[in-house]
Formats: sequence, C-alpha cells, structure tokens
Amino acid sequence: MKEIKRKTIKIYQKDNGDCPFISWLESLDASIRHRIQSRLARVAIGNLGEHKVLGDGISELKFKFGSGYRIYYSERDDLIVLLLCAGDKKTQSKDIKLAKEYLNDYLEGENHG
Repeated sequence: MKEIKRKTIKIYQKDNGDCPFISWLESLDASIRHRIQSRLARVAIGNLGEHKVLGDGISELKFKFGSGYRIYYSERDDLIVLLLCAGDKKTQSKDIKLAKEYLNDYLEGENHG
C-alpha cells in the first residue's frame, strides 16, 4: 500500500506580486469557492482526488461541478503542491500554456535567488 504524504500547498506569485490562482479563486461565487477550498484541504493531507498529469511538470485537478473547473499545479519534491493558475473547460488550452510559463518563471527564480 502506498504511503499517503501530507503536502504543503504553495501559490505561485509573479514578480509584480500578482497571484493568478488567487485572482481566479476570488472571482468565483462563494459556494463554489468553498467547494474548491475543501478540495485543496484534502490535497494538503495527500488526497488529490481526480487529477491528471499533463506533462512538462504540469498536472491538473479536475472538478465535476460548475463549468468543468481545473487547477493547474506542479508537484515539487513530492511534498509541495505549487498552484499555478486555474480556469474551466473553455479556457483549458490557454490555462495550460500559462501554467507552463508560470512554472518556468518559478523555476528560474528558484535557481537564481
């Protein structure tokens, strides 16, 4: 049986201080925001639920309510889940591209400072 490890959730922040994930989350209805925050609480104890590895270090958490919400993240050192950005089924292609850009930016910052 695979051991479930607790995870630290970090939120990507751009150089200008903006957090794309937080901006998205705050734009949602309070009841949807609560459901997403509940899911993230489960992620923190190691239960990712429905998720998919997309490649290039990016994975997505999938939600079966609303308009097909997705959160794009990267797992770092098996213990950290870095939330990059989020969206819904309609914006999926654009969001994946942004997630890759944000991850590259994060990794560059990690290597230079």
